[in-house]
Amino acid sequence: MEDFVDYFELLQISPNAEPQTIERVHKLLAARYHPDNAETGDRETFLLLQEAYRILSDPELRADYKAEWDLRRMQPLPVFEMAEFFNGMEAQAYRRLGILCLLYNRRRTTPDVPTISIFEMEARMSIPREHLEFTTWYLREKKYLLRHESGELAITAEGVDYVEANVTTNRVVHKLLVDGAAAPRPPAKDEAAV
Repeated sequence: MEDFVDYFELLQISPNAEPQTIERVHKLLAARYHPDNAETGDRETFLLLQEAYRILSDPELRADYKAEWDLRRMQPLPVFEMAEFFNGMEAQAYRRLGILCLLYNRRRTTPDVPTISIFEMEARMSIPREHLEFTTWYLREKKYLLRHESGELAITAEGVDYVEANVTTNRVVHKLLVDGAAAPRPPAKDEAAV
């Protein structure tokens, strides 16, 4: 799981992005991270961008990659295996942060599909939904998240502010944001599947 790179996230594009979009974004980022760029060059990132472009610009390789990406989308994130989410009085606080960070990343990376179902939350966190009900109730009462008419959850502006206020002071929040950002995103609801 650790070796898998989310090329959609790396390029900051939708999984359903058109080939022209992939090419345009790749050119911009490749110029920024090219090792010859004295200000922003980064050889490691540049090589990852090259590999992402090679795979995503080839229809067959992209289809294979997308199948793997889809399989990984519902896998639990390793950060949720930390004892903080299960042991002691603070477990509820960490679960709240976990939910908010997952929703924060979803809103930031996929604004056209900013919601997560409780079933996906259960799968991503590896915590039974019965244990998440109290947590989601509390977050709704604090106005950090809301439940859409579809039943899925989304972070509010207050929730974003809370996450951003805690990211620098809490190592678990930081890890959640980093690990959560690397998790595959869902395809846009209004875009055709690739």
